[in-house]
Amino acid sequence: MIKQLARSIREYKKPAILTPLLVTVEVILECIIPFIIANLVNEMQAGCDISVIVNYGIQLVVMAVLSLIFGVAAGNTCATASTGFARNLRHDMFYRIQDYSFENIDKFSVSSLVTRMTTDVVNLQMSFMMIIRVAIRGPLMLIFSFIMGFAMGGRLAMIFLVTIPLLSIGLILVIRKATPIFRRVFRKYDALNDSVQENVQAMRVVKSYVREGYEKKKFAAAAEDVCKDFTLAERIMAVNNPLMQICVYAGMVFVLSFGSYMVITSRGAEIAVGQMSSILTYSFQILMSLMTVSMVFVMITMSIESAERIVEVLSEKSHLVSPENAITEVKDGSIDFENVSFKYSEKAERMALTNVNVHIRSGEVIGILGGTGSSKSTLVQLIPRLYDVTEGCVKVGGEDVRKYDLDSLRNNVAVVLQKNVLFSGTIKDNLRWGNPNATDDEMLEACKLAQADEFIPQFPDKYDTWIEQGGANVSGGQKQRLCIARALLKNPKVLILDDSTSAVDTRTDALIREGFRKFIPETTKIIIAQRVASVQDADRIIVMDGGRISAIGTHEELLKNNEIYKEIYTTQNKAGDQDGE
Repeated sequence: MIKQLARSIREYKKPAILTPLLVTVEVILECIIPFIIANLVNEMQAGCDISVIVNYGIQLVVMAVLSLIFGVAAGNTCATASTGFARNLRHDMFYRIQDYSFENIDKFSVSSLVTRMTTDVVNLQMSFMMIIRVAIRGPLMLIFSFIMGFAMGGRLAMIFLVTIPLLSIGLILVIRKATPIFRRVFRKYDALNDSVQENVQAMRVVKSYVREGYEKKKFAAAAEDVCKDFTLAERIMAVNNPLMQICVYAGMVFVLSFGSYMVITSRGAEIAVGQMSSILTYSFQILMSLMTVSMVFVMITMSIESAERIVEVLSEKSHLVSPENAITEVKDGSIDFENVSFKYSEKAERMALTNVNVHIRSGEVIGILGGTGSSKSTLVQLIPRLYDVTEGCVKVGGEDVRKYDLDSLRNNVAVVLQKNVLFSGTIKDNLRWGNPNATDDEMLEACKLAQADEFIPQFPDKYDTWIEQGGANVSGGQKQRLCIARALLKNPKVLILDDSTSAVDTRTDALIREGFRKFIPETTKIIIAQRVASVQDADRIIVMDGGRISAIGTHEELLKNNEIYKEIYTTQNKAGDQDGE
């Protein structure tokens, strides 16, 4: 885990290494200051002249200024290293997620990935900052103060040998109790964020069903659950602070009482007033260093689970990668499914697709029809290799899709998925997702084909109209037509419309299909639809049922020979007749 995380330090290695070195010098200077003060007190007790006091004063000022300089420098390098480390972590996680296949993404919920890239990274940033600065300063201060305490106080410093092990045992017990709770809390954080995301995305549904009260109660219950666990963890962690203070203050009381007794009884022969004052200073430094170490352990305890969650994302390898010597050119839009069976995971009990055999010629228009859950979308997602087949193979342009470079394959297979997504930006920005270098004329032509030119000129800013995140300020039909135009700009050899015209009227649907036939005849077009009218003029129609192909044929052939197709057609026509009446 540490090796994996350390890779994200990269260009920030220099400040990350420099920080502990600067802190070490700062600590040494701070530990020398009480020693100089002790000597000054002893000299003053012996009746020194003013020149000696001035000399010691200059030494103290120089030490204090140098300590301040090194401390500020350490703070700057620490801030640079920790924030840079966090930036690289987010960068590495985001880039890793971009390479995930759908199967990888299915392992993590969206809310969980968001939590890992925000809360978990912040926790790790704080821990890294403490590790390279505070975690170095605390132990070093403890060690140097301990050594100097023994050098100045002799057996009087033996009290530290009792308090430090006692505190260490207490800290270990606290961490062992708190770690499982923090692990549980972060999983509940994911659930809480999932609830928020679901509520915001479905806000229209929530309001239309007047379920705000229910959603508030659900969120409050989840938040209360997180609060209870965090409170329990904090209560356990809080035990460490009073335990530490009792031990250290008890040590200081011992030093004061027993040390004073030694000074008085030995008349300064065994231990002088200056030594006594320095031991008290070192006791306070030990107290501060123990508090620092305690704080570091608390933060590390919290961030261990965050680190594991981040490493889980970074270590996840995509199941879909380009092979060596990958094919970079797709010859044509022909598609072949040869004995294809598929299931979404190795643990799945049943196949989503079973023994599929289909051969599609380049340029054909293929309709796919079937009931809900018949695996229509699953079938087409195998073509651009969004998933890999479990058995058999899928070929595009006569080659197995697993032999292609992934980018080359997907640039030649454009998919307009069932859930259309537009991003925040102008209409032009969204269209150029299909082709970053598309000209205005090319965008206009794609929009005409997708029938999007009907509504874009009506917007005040036309193609420069701002689209809200998710396309919230356009209708479902407008969103679908923009997504189709975006796909057309890729100039693909295969165009897949996964129920992508469901929100447009039948006239617009027919115009889109007519435009496809006239202007992109060489592109293979696969149209998944719920309406028979959307596919009945296709060259061939595939009827699916329960992950299998029930029949393949033209509209007329299927009406005669396939009961499923006939039933769908009859039902939809009856509904249309009733609407007309």
